[in-house]
Amino acid sequence: MLAAARRGLEWLLEWVTIILMILLSVVVIVAVLYRLAGNSFSWYDEVAAIQLAWITYYGAALAALKRRHIGFDSVLLSLPIGIRKVAVIFAEVIVIGFFALMAWAGMQVLAVLEGDRLVSLTWVPVQFTQSVIPIGAVLFILCEILSFPEYWRMTIAGTSLEHAEIEEEVEQEMKNAQNMDRQGER
Repeated sequence: MLAAARRGLEWLLEWVTIILMILLSVVVIVAVLYRLAGNSFSWYDEVAAIQLAWITYYGAALAALKRRHIGFDSVLLSLPIGIRKVAVIFAEVIVIGFFALMAWAGMQVLAVLEGDRLVSLTWVPVQFTQSVIPIGAVLFILCEILSFPEYWRMTIAGTSLEHAEIEEEVEQEMKNAQNMDRQGER
């Protein structure tokens, strides 16, 4: 069930991030074309900045789910197993605590922004645009929790997530090279 929840959340975050990136690209391209034509949108800078922030928050949650955020695998794996276990748990508590604080602070910010509207698009509430702070923080926490069991197993086993991916890619390239050699011999 945990694996299914993880896969579902990964799919959702991937698509949200992809859609946000496409929308940002469209906004930038259209704004540039209008500017070249001698016109410009009054809302472009404000909307593009918000879109970029949303991509950052949702992309960070996806990176947390895949354990591709900033880490120190080499340092962690060089520690004795007992200290490594404590370090992994300590790091998780710090990260989750930070994002819990960020979610709380984000909710406080939303309360302060009640009634405010964007400068260029007065029909858009600032609370909507800034809702990404607590939502992104909660998603990051959820992603950390969902990815922790696999991360724990790999770290305790002495396997680096970073190095495992690199080794997998090298192995795949070696197989591809061998297949190309076989095809060349025929």
